[in-house]
Amino acid sequence: MSTTHDFVAIGLGPYNLGLACLAEPIADLDGVFLEARSEFDWHPGMLLESSRLQTPFIADLVSLADPTSPYSFLNYLKESGRLYPFYIRESFYPLRREYNDYCRWAAGKLPGLRFGHEVTSVRYDDDGYTVSATVGATGKTREFRGRHLVLGTGTPPYLPAACAGLGGDVIHNSRYLEHRDTLRAKDSITIVGSGQSAAEIYHELLTDLDNHHYQLNWVTRSPRFFPLEYTKLTLEMTSPDYVDYFHALPEPTRYRLESEQKGLFKGINSDLINDIFDLLYAHGLDGPVRTRLLTNTELTDARYDESTGGYTLDLRHVEQERDFTLDTDGLILATGYRYQVPDFLEPVRDRLRRDAHGRFDVARNYTIDHAGREVFLQNAGTHTHSITSPDLGMGPYRNSWIIRELTGREHYPIEKRIAFQEFGVPAGASS
Repeated sequence: MSTTHDFVAIGLGPYNLGLACLAEPIADLDGVFLEARSEFDWHPGMLLESSRLQTPFIADLVSLADPTSPYSFLNYLKESGRLYPFYIRESFYPLRREYNDYCRWAAGKLPGLRFGHEVTSVRYDDDGYTVSATVGATGKTREFRGRHLVLGTGTPPYLPAACAGLGGDVIHNSRYLEHRDTLRAKDSITIVGSGQSAAEIYHELLTDLDNHHYQLNWVTRSPRFFPLEYTKLTLEMTSPDYVDYFHALPEPTRYRLESEQKGLFKGINSDLINDIFDLLYAHGLDGPVRTRLLTNTELTDARYDESTGGYTLDLRHVEQERDFTLDTDGLILATGYRYQVPDFLEPVRDRLRRDAHGRFDVARNYTIDHAGREVFLQNAGTHTHSITSPDLGMGPYRNSWIIRELTGREHYPIEKRIAFQEFGVPAGASS
């Protein structure tokens, strides 16, 4: 281990992959990217045939930082011979399978990616960070050294406490496709959750209802099936202006807003909601539909019966304050994802800032170390950087910041103000 890189990036989702694309043309910026998986694969369990992104194609890995980049989605289409079909399709929104293929295409062009490298520990000395990784192909340990770290390990699937240790074949929605055929063979299926993934799975299973004859249930504690708010003035909240405003707010205010703003990035596409209703209507022409949609309903406990292979769900209607149960053979938990601090950071935990809630205190420049210049965090910052943190379109913006911090210069021009509206008290206003 003789080379000290400018940075070591850990994890290869869209954000660190975008960083790799944007860093590649910069001759004096040397980084290495480590990923435990053997290849790039973005939410493979949810690559349903017709599901699409909720952001336009221009929110690709690079275009909003560098529209001339050879790693753009449009260049991917051109090289794939599909630019004109995409143009004729007249939709800004790529299919999710298509976006995954695009990312794999970009990953195949980058020399600094190390797949099959599972990071096991990070330690620090006066010269930088040493990252140890187990190489899956050989089982041997390799070490990589960098002056900076960029953490992009993503958010793992979240399972509610009521389902901790639950037996049987319950699945999180992230594994839906690999278990789809098994689920279709069951007499009843219940989906728990209220977001886009739950809606996509429900729509697909509802489409197949007459072919497989299961009872289909959709349970959510939300009071209704919230649509993703996608009006243009609301979209201005995914802007540099709003990041500046949000980050400067007191911590309690940011946490309150984080909870209130979930519908701005966790809602359901309104077209999909309408498609579900139209499908229910069509099925209803032949009589009662074998489905139940239960809102205001919270999962409080769950039990698995080995003798029957089924589940009993303890549910509580929040508004009526009444408890009841639901039996089901198949159980899909579309309960989202939550960030977890990787265990490999334990040796350097004293170098990293935490807020009063115990989460990383992410600085405006996306660092989490006390010096404010060494360790960068991708995503996982809705409590500090608002809804821009998980937004694909803000990934190139964040990576432009990171590259500026790493190089000391603004290689990619960084927008300062793009919004028509003002989020705080106007400058110069009297009090």
